[in-house]
Amino acid sequence: MFQKILIANRGEIACRVIRTARRLGIASVAIYSDADAGALHVREADEAICIGGSTSAESYLVIKKVIDAVRQSGAQAVHPGYGFLSENAAFADALEAEGIVFIGPRNKAIAAMGDKIESKKLAAEAGVNTVPGYVGILADDIEAVKVAGDIGYPVMIKASAGGGGKGMRVAYNESEVKEGFKSAVNEAISSFGDDRVFIEKFVEEPRHIEIQIIADSKGNTLYLGERECSIQRRHQKVVEEAPSPFLDAETRKLMGEQSVLLAKAVDYCSAGTVEFIVDKNKDFYFLEMNTRLQVEHPVTECITGLDLVELMIRIAAGEELPFRQADVTLEGWAIETRIYAEDPYRGFLPSTGRLVKYQQPEKLEGVRIDSGVAEGSEISMFYDPMIAKLITNADNREQAIDRMTVALNSFQINGVNHNIDFLSAVMANPRFQKGKFNTGFIAEEFPSGFSGTELSEEIKTRMYSIAAVFAYNRDLRDKTISGQINLARRAGFKETTSFCVSIFKENQRINLRLEQTDDAYIVSHEKGTSRVRGSCNLGAKRFEGTADDIGMTVQVEQSGGRCRLKYNGCELNVTLVPSRFSDLVELMPIKLAPDMSKYLLSPMPGLLISVAVSEGEHVKAGQELAVVEAMKMENVMKAEQEGIVLKVHASAGDTLAVDQAIIEFE
Repeated sequence: MFQKILIANRGEIACRVIRTARRLGIASVAIYSDADAGALHVREADEAICIGGSTSAESYLVIKKVIDAVRQSGAQAVHPGYGFLSENAAFADALEAEGIVFIGPRNKAIAAMGDKIESKKLAAEAGVNTVPGYVGILADDIEAVKVAGDIGYPVMIKASAGGGGKGMRVAYNESEVKEGFKSAVNEAISSFGDDRVFIEKFVEEPRHIEIQIIADSKGNTLYLGERECSIQRRHQKVVEEAPSPFLDAETRKLMGEQSVLLAKAVDYCSAGTVEFIVDKNKDFYFLEMNTRLQVEHPVTECITGLDLVELMIRIAAGEELPFRQADVTLEGWAIETRIYAEDPYRGFLPSTGRLVKYQQPEKLEGVRIDSGVAEGSEISMFYDPMIAKLITNADNREQAIDRMTVALNSFQINGVNHNIDFLSAVMANPRFQKGKFNTGFIAEEFPSGFSGTELSEEIKTRMYSIAAVFAYNRDLRDKTISGQINLARRAGFKETTSFCVSIFKENQRINLRLEQTDDAYIVSHEKGTSRVRGSCNLGAKRFEGTADDIGMTVQVEQSGGRCRLKYNGCELNVTLVPSRFSDLVELMPIKLAPDMSKYLLSPMPGLLISVAVSEGEHVKAGQELAVVEAMKMENVMKAEQEGIVLKVHASAGDTLAVDQAIIEFE
């Protein structure tokens, strides 16, 4: 067994590998860029080495710098995690030349499966079902249009060296092929340093289901069940689960056996994943093979009881798998949600900044969190915007969903925008709960984007009651502050035993009266009364308990008279004041936001790649105005209507803040 390993990665996956290495008694070495100097993986590792500038191209993607760090540390092996150099055959070759063990598959398998075009040829030769397409490199957008026409629309344009949703575009006509080809090539160069793209048929209403395989150097190749990865946005997985609610035992066995055939065809050794597109008839087609650990591997670990990182390390050290296919059993159900630094209310645009508050759910049964951040960590524009992976495990799918809902409601993140509200909405969606979905789920269920969840009036009333309970407890705490002056009461003042508060939401006024009993809070309102039981954690700004015997975990943040309540993907913003002052609220002036309708604003923090117009130019609706890159994804901004450019406020190469002006129109 190795004495020391280096993790050639960052963030969540680096912390994940460090944890297993520590349990096995193996010393860990972290590498980091300038931007990651204070990162959690740097603090958790036994030692850490800086390898260069903030961008991936200056640090994590530079093979020479990584190998220099291995030499400097004396590590015997390297775990690549996922992304970066994890599927780079040249990196594996360079490590082998130095006598350093690569904790992953052999070079042959990486090279064969890392090229999506060659992998499809190999898959077909191995007897694996494949998707119809053009297995060749496209020279330009003209050839792309011709090939797409021959295959038939819709088509998928994909980077040959792609992964993680980067360099992928769906096109339904010629113009979309031309635009998609250009963007896919640019993203492919930016993310992988490889501009090759190809086209294949886009299977409509598909499910994305993948098979986890594990293989040792002794000839043992096994499959460890499947993962359902169909809840995606822009081809990026958002929710994964194991097993799939769609597959039956027969289809699972067939997909597993074909995955093993493909792995053996390339002499595969280590953990890997074979991805399939599955149609409504359970016909499945090979999509690609990822010769690395997957982001969603924890759900497989939960239902198999295996530690995939440990198995990878032991296999790399020459050990044989301690079990056979007949020993693999799937027990229970596991679901993973990816918590990203992005704003679902603004088209899921990336968000950057410091985690002013980061509090994970604690002491919840069946909950696992894999994260690479801590309170105070910086979410930068240079890397993937993932904050954490939240995994729940239970005896059945319904219970796993319930545990996920509670865990999401308990997660607290301030300082950056995040997608927890959206994930909560997915968990509450009837189609998701019934398992009736495909890769088009998000586009179909949220066609106009995400604007929050609409709760019933009954739930809203319970949330208002909880807000009153929270305000009451805050008032009790404030009264304990020492050094307060006891002023004389005005004439006619009467002490009351109840707590009265008014809630204003838009033009609605809700009067609440609260009285505390031995075991509950009784909140009276115009619709009757609500009985609230539970604890108000003023420090964590969270209520946990029941309202009318309905279990609820609600986040409540008060700032002056403003109060924000968050529950199950819904955010309620209200004004909360003592009832004796409620008549004065209507006299308060309303501050109007400035008119920015004549400006093109940066929708996210990022790098301005290009500006396609100049001052005085007349633009038409749909015309490209600018391209902003953030988190390695290009975002093309187009004119919504005709207009004349008055002034260009930013230039290509500028680093933009969110809502920074780029172009001003007359």
